[in-house]
Amino acid sequence: MTEPLTPKGSQTWSQSLSPASIPVLQAQGLGKRFQEGPLDVQVWQNLELSVQAGDTLAIVGASGSGKSTLLHVLGGLEAPSEGQVWWAGQNWQQLNLAEQGRWRNQHLGFIYQFHHLLGELSALENVAMPLRIRRWSVADSQARAADMLHAVGLGQRLQHRPAELSGGERQRVAIARALVTQPACVLADEPTGNLDRTTATQVFDLMLGLAQQQATALVLVTHDEQLAQRCGQRAHLSAGQLVMA
Repeated sequence: MTEPLTPKGSQTWSQSLSPASIPVLQAQGLGKRFQEGPLDVQVWQNLELSVQAGDTLAIVGASGSGKSTLLHVLGGLEAPSEGQVWWAGQNWQQLNLAEQGRWRNQHLGFIYQFHHLLGELSALENVAMPLRIRRWSVADSQARAADMLHAVGLGQRLQHRPAELSGGERQRVAIARALVTQPACVLADEPTGNLDRTTATQVFDLMLGLAQQQATALVLVTHDEQLAQRCGQRAHLSAGQLVMA
């Protein structure tokens, strides 16, 4: 993959702070409960998590154990009921909504089971979108997006829209979009759940390889034990507790 473009005034993760000294993602005393009328359900409590640059962590657990909710809380998409989450040393709960959005764009990438690509945009435009949100120029953002699409093997699909791509190709575009900003951490929720075994393995190989090149941490929720075993760390979410394997 070619060297990333870095427009004037922007910083990559490695330039903005030392990944060796500060966890890219950290949680302490984390708890989540849902209350509706008389119903009060404690999903999990007192969770502790610390992820350094380049770490790969798989979180496994039964359906309904709260794995996806945990990713949403770690990514700032939902608020915890108790406890704290830090992104790159910053307590995100001390940020207002606009600041949270900027930090999320700067330090986090997301990959979901469903690609969530914008159907009216080309692969190139979808991947460039996070950089356009950073106010990169169209030329710079599309040049960087093209680099990432070449890196995921879609250099000949730049102008194709999601409907013109296979399931595996759409997920490759989603990976390129998640990694185009060189985030400190990627949160992935069943990213290969809709793919056949061969395609899932290829897509996961790609995720691991690109994350390693960029020293990007990967936190993965999956039911796939084969994929989980390939991560450097594994944790099991059960009975409201997160236990490292």
